[in-house]
Amino acid sequence: MVRFSTAVAVVALLASVVMVAESTLSCGQVASGVAPCLGYLRNVAPLTPTCCAGIRSLNNAARSPADRRAVCFCLKSAAGNIRGISLPVAGGLPGRCGVPIPYKISPSTDCNKVG
Repeated sequence: MVRFSTAVAVVALLASVVMVAESTLSCGQVASGVAPCLGYLRNVAPLTPTCCAGIRSLNNAARSPADRRAVCFCLKSAAGNIRGISLPVAGGLPGRCGVPIPYKISPSTDCNKVG
């Protein structure tokens, strides 16, 4: 039973890596777009026009389903790994910037369902 669950986890991980590899967007590009928002995401600075411009730019760059999944995986990873980020604030950021996305930015988001 343990071997089966390990195999399933490995297959899921490989599938997510393949989806990100098919994208033209990198996590570095996603990080650059979100970087101006870090103060806001940590509740230490107001929401700025520069932050929203980065979010709009990412949304505009994510043209294909593979791009949108890649951005989702990068945001999901960042939401879980960057210290001090308020997850409710992160989840509401696109909406606050007037950018509709069909998922919440959260470590629990299933990016495989993003299309």
